[in-house]
Amino acid sequence: MPKLIHLDTDIGGDTDDLCALVMLLGWPDVEVVGVTTTCEDGGRRAGFARYVLDLAGRPGIPVAAGAAGSLAGFPEQPGIPDPARFWPEPVPARPGPPGAALDLLAAGIERGATVVAIGPFTNLALLEAARPGLLASTEVVLMGGSVLPLGPGYPRWGADYDFNVQCDTTAARVVFERCDPTLVTVATTVQLALRSAHLPALRAAGPLGRLIARQAGAYAELYRHPELARRYPAFPDDLLNFQHDPLAAAVAAGWDGVTVDTLRLTPGRHDRWLSFALTAAGKPTRVVTAVDRDRFAADWLRAVERADQLTR
Repeated sequence: MPKLIHLDTDIGGDTDDLCALVMLLGWPDVEVVGVTTTCEDGGRRAGFARYVLDLAGRPGIPVAAGAAGSLAGFPEQPGIPDPARFWPEPVPARPGPPGAALDLLAAGIERGATVVAIGPFTNLALLEAARPGLLASTEVVLMGGSVLPLGPGYPRWGADYDFNVQCDTTAARVVFERCDPTLVTVATTVQLALRSAHLPALRAAGPLGRLIARQAGAYAELYRHPELARRYPAFPDDLLNFQHDPLAAAVAAGWDGVTVDTLRLTPGRHDRWLSFALTAAGKPTRVVTAVDRDRFAADWLRAVERADQLTR
């Protein structure tokens, strides 16, 4: 039996959402049962997800546009970079009826799917409000949660860098408190790089690989990640982007190249940011604390290549 996965994503900004979705499409013994979008902008993110799935030859995987806002109010409005730089052709928006994303999430959970949230957790919190207790009945993997500091050679990023949590702190609290999540945090994901060295293999893989290569180059140029790599010795010289979301998706798929520790965590605000402190009375929480970097890079690329092979 394949592992069932429901992906909740804010695809259309950082390239790692695309990297995660394509990886899942090529991961052995995984079935993506649905995709919902958050931080929506008139269905544009749902349109991007649909485009990728159609490019992969997966028209049967349903997509639903989800929350357009934040329960806590956006600290700043999430943007979508110029689509002409990131996509090879115009991508039509796919707005949906109210509640469609929650219905799709609930259907996946009722089938036994693991939910992996790689954007702000607004849809999951709304589902908990509409169907109390449903989240607690399934495995939930969250990309986010500021817990441990970054190691030597990395930037001194703290909770302020934890976009998925800070974008909707109310939703993050609700989801953390109402289910038993696994946190895949920046302190671990920042160790994983999408590199210029990967581009030849991606371009040779097929249309999905070429799309990732296109967006990786555009995103790196837009956010000056090569310049960031020159400032911090822990990053490779040819850094294009971080593989935050693909690691969360791999953990949801059951990849065993990580160390998962149970830590007692208590959420709290510090300097207006929501973080998760280690406390004796905290909630026992699974946290990914280490990763086999080389193995992940190889397995991720292999899954992307397989996803492209399946399109032929």
